[in-house]
Amino acid sequence: MKRVVIVGVGALSPLGHDWPTVLQQLRAEQNVVRHMDEWDAYEGLHTRLGALAAPFELPPHFNRKTTRSMGRVAVMATLASERALADAGLLGDPLVTSGAMGVSYGSSAGSPAAIGNFGNMIANKSTEGINANTYLRMMSHTAAVNIGVFFGLTGRVITTSSACTAGSQGIGYAFEAIQSGRQIAMLAGGAEELDATHAAVFDTLFATSTSNNTPALSPRPFDAHRDGLVLGEGACTLVLEELEHAQGRGARILGEIVGFGTNSDGRHVTQPNADTMAQAMRLALQSANLPPEAIGYINAHGTATEHGDVAETTGTHAVFGSHTPISSLKSYMGHTLGACGALEAWMTLQMMQEGWFAPTLNLRDIDPRCGALDYVLAGGRSLQTDCVMSNNFAFGGINTSLVLRRWNA
Repeated sequence: MKRVVIVGVGALSPLGHDWPTVLQQLRAEQNVVRHMDEWDAYEGLHTRLGALAAPFELPPHFNRKTTRSMGRVAVMATLASERALADAGLLGDPLVTSGAMGVSYGSSAGSPAAIGNFGNMIANKSTEGINANTYLRMMSHTAAVNIGVFFGLTGRVITTSSACTAGSQGIGYAFEAIQSGRQIAMLAGGAEELDATHAAVFDTLFATSTSNNTPALSPRPFDAHRDGLVLGEGACTLVLEELEHAQGRGARILGEIVGFGTNSDGRHVTQPNADTMAQAMRLALQSANLPPEAIGYINAHGTATEHGDVAETTGTHAVFGSHTPISSLKSYMGHTLGACGALEAWMTLQMMQEGWFAPTLNLRDIDPRCGALDYVLAGGRSLQTDCVMSNNFAFGGINTSLVLRRWNA
């Protein structure tokens, strides 16, 4: 089996778009959740909290012609991918269009505004607002396809529209494509744009935070007094490459992906299952050929929903016991849905290299129903480890686990 390394990253996140900026925000122990005044127009929507991506500018070549088939989610995904290719030293390289590079990418959905245009057609019996590109902006695989067209990729296109695991499945399936020798390199990750319709999905399940007047105190993963999740947005692309090929061209290696596990609860669409979550982690460890004690830190999915937190931590305890440090980055930037698996894997890799792991914000009173874990609290945790795990769990009972290893040249 081929070894797979990370050679480039491009990110757009609520915390910033480069690691020094993100690290500064994490060390300050402040979230970037804000009151979404524009959501006041929606009658019946209870939450007003969200975390927008930090401001960014598009380069001139992201013009009307090149972005006409893109909504915001595809624009962010494509820009993150361009930055990742540049970071990898592959922007404009023949490898990109050779067929040896593919894309494995996802989002929960396409751009809601485009979906709304079709909704208007159904409601008002009018095609007003619909044009040749409306569906291309709406379709669930809009990010992967637009990335492929923008860069002329002719390798595999793997679309992972699996809600909260879209980004981590994107990375995992890209890892497997290279590991099996079917591709030399892959653009992998996920993206999501923040929209009131996404908030409404969780609002109807009574799963959103309604602490609208105290955004700095929400979300509160694993806390007994949490009141639900907060949504965010962003995009993150990793460039994955077969090790020998990367070394042959003198690439800078950021880390190695050594394990991936994914499975399905097969039981309920919205009620998570601790047993199959635990099995996904075991599958990742088996893939990496590592025992649980080799993992020095776990980045939790940690959404701050009651059922999710309890099931995840119970499943984690079943695999790791009480001794592995764990925290949730969603306490800083909200739940970025299709982007979270990629953003959190990237930030987890960077924290490993930093030798410092961020705490879960606002975690003061651990819910006694949660698993007995080593929760990283205020001040963070300084520790040296060579292997970390990043976990994500999605509607439909889709579970993913990634194992990342430090690169020691």
